[in-house]
Amino acid sequence: MAIAVVYAKLIVAGRRTFDQVPEVIRPAVKDALETLGLGTDGQPLEQAE
Repeated sequence: MAIAVVYAKLIVAGRRTFDQVPEVIRPAVKDALETLGLGTDGQPLEQAE
């Protein structure tokens, strides 16, 4: 879903928060962020040691 990638980029850029993403596309946005190794806050996920 292309709009999910747009929202993911906006979150990474700090222009939107995950809470501002429409509920119907939140799962796709979360998947896009996780694919990039990022959490829903746009920051890198913690690496398990």
